[in-house]
Amino acid sequence: MKIQERSGTAHGRSAAPAQPSVGDRLPTPPRERKPALAALAVLLILVGALGATMLVLQAGDRIEVVKVTADIPAGGSVSDSNVTSVMVAKDSGIHYVEWSQLSALKKLKAVNAIPAGVVPVGEMFGDEAGVAAGKATVGLSLKAGQYPTGLKAGDTVAAYRVGDDTGSGSNSGSSGSSSSSSGGSNTLIAEQARVTFVQETQSDSLVSSTNLPVTLTVDSDKAAALAQAASNSQVALVLVSSK
Repeated sequence: MKIQERSGTAHGRSAAPAQPSVGDRLPTPPRERKPALAALAVLLILVGALGATMLVLQAGDRIEVVKVTADIPAGGSVSDSNVTSVMVAKDSGIHYVEWSQLSALKKLKAVNAIPAGVVPVGEMFGDEAGVAAGKATVGLSLKAGQYPTGLKAGDTVAAYRVGDDTGSGSNSGSSGSSSSSSGGSNTLIAEQARVTFVQETQSDSLVSSTNLPVTLTVDSDKAAALAQAASNSQVALVLVSSK
């Protein structure tokens, strides 16, 4: 009897409802379907996949081309010191200069000035480069001490006439006064001359036993005086900032 009473009591405790009945819950509204948003999401996924595929295809079709790292003046040439190689997407409509063509490119001249950072195309170079109106090019052969260390194409220099103490200084007074009237010593010939060519040397720290060939572009009215001073080895160049 006691066992039955305990069982009945236990059954009585477990019979109490632990949660409210289903009838007490509020009805939930049915979900509204939006087929337009679903279609837009699918479209965006497809566009993204297509764009990624195109990027992969373009990345796999690249070529190594020439890039200018230092300004190249009109009439100047490329060298190992003013170009580097970069990878670009291949495009048959753009005449890139491929890196494998660098040796042939060094033999050509820049038709116009090419600034640093440009990836040049074949149309920028030619066998000859013209001289701008009102300008002239003068070739110099300079000894050590007549030009600054590290002189390179594209630099702006001032050209001075310098006296030769061991040469013309022993001439007669009449000849001395004549040379003085024609220009004198330590006088400015060209204030803003553009270096268009400098022969490359193996090392700037080594003094070469031969003269350094340099080509300057100056105003036409300065060319004669500069050429005369150059023929007498009386020219010194000073590196200046371009205006």
